Amino acid sequence: MSSNRQYELVLFGATGYTGKLTAQHIVAHLPTDLRWALAGRSASKLKEIAAACKSLNPDRIEPEIEVCNLNDKELDALAKKTIVLIATVGPYTVYGEHAFKACAENGTHYIDCTAEVPYVTKMIKKYESVAKKTGAIMIPQLGLESSAADLLTWSTVKKVRERFSAPTKEVIVSADFKSGASGGTIATALGILDAMSLKEVAEAFKPFSLCPIPGPKEQVSTPWTTKFLGVHIVSDLGTLTDSICSGPDVPIVYRTWGLLGGASNYGPRFKFSEYAKARNYLTALLFHFSFLFLKLFAVIPFVRKFARRYLYKPGEGPTLEQSKNDGLDFRAVGIPDVDQPTSSKAFGRATYSGSMYLLTGVFMSTAAISILRDEHKELTGGVYTPATLGESFIDRLVEGGFKIETKIYE
Repeated sequence: MSSNRQYELVLFGATGYTGKLTAQHIVAHLPTDLRWALAGRSASKLKEIAAACKSLNPDRIEPEIEVCNLNDKELDALAKKTIVLIATVGPYTVYGEHAFKACAENGTHYIDCTAEVPYVTKMIKKYESVAKKTGAIMIPQLGLESSAADLLTWSTVKKVRERFSAPTKEVIVSADFKSGASGGTIATALGILDAMSLKEVAEAFKPFSLCPIPGPKEQVSTPWTTKFLGVHIVSDLGTLTDSICSGPDVPIVYRTWGLLGGASNYGPRFKFSEYAKARNYLTALLFHFSFLFLKLFAVIPFVRKFARRYLYKPGEGPTLEQSKNDGLDFRAVGIPDVDQPTSSKAFGRATYSGSMYLLTGVFMSTAAISILRDEHKELTGGVYTPATLGESFIDRLVEGGFKIETKIYE
């Protein structure tokens, strides 16, 4: 892509809750010579964000202001001005397609933090072939969902390959994090059923819905009793239950499996599972059925309307002070696919202290600078995943506080 474009990076949706936090990380951690702009619908709000950015780091280039509404014409013009565009305007099912389409058609690299797998499925079907022709690197789901699980799985599989010279049979992730929910997250969770049918949503959240090739063979099914009770006892990880992130994370991990060679890399029988850490069997059981009832109630239009009235509105969310004790601790066990049975396995751990929404900003802005400044010759255009950015991306995340470590348990 030509470096003669006006900007290297545009943050679209900069006045929203996640957008503001992303801007803060850009100001604090990205190179000071970065040519960038804040984009959104309100010039006055954008100027407030720009002024706040200037006060945080007076030594860096102040961001330009780009007023842009949610329509094809204006986003097409905006995409032509920048090398990379970060889109934080959600729910993406309702508002996201204009930016995705513009970037795919103009060869502009695209990043977002959606967790709406049905939306991602639709975008892949409509625009991946276009992105391949223009060379646009499109990476949706680059927030908490699904960067943490995808990067940890990639690192664990890499450790298995290094130690055992073998593919990976299975990776199990234990997700443990503390976070409040922003208005945008709530609006997304409630709105997806307004925009799509239950059948469309169910199809999109199947494990291999985003996988570009047929899924791994010989997958071992989970016993029906475990599915019903929702309690999993895993050696080295403890007692686990349903993870609220597994819905969006599982299809992304399997898409990574397919994009990175499938059987020749992760392995021909590779299986991925993600659960949440539980204190004990009883709390695992209670969370499973509570989560199940919550999903059932969310199907009822009246319940969604009631929740919208009394919970955070879009643009609102926990302050950084309220989130200071939040954090993330994801752990993974990787089992090698070897001829002779072995008790040895790989262990991975991903950690972060602070707001999950700030972490989302860390993921997206760090991915942007990795695309701009690192070599990713293998990414020639199309819809990719967080892990396809590889080791250079993971290394850059350390400065933002997100760390992954792996080791072998003999």
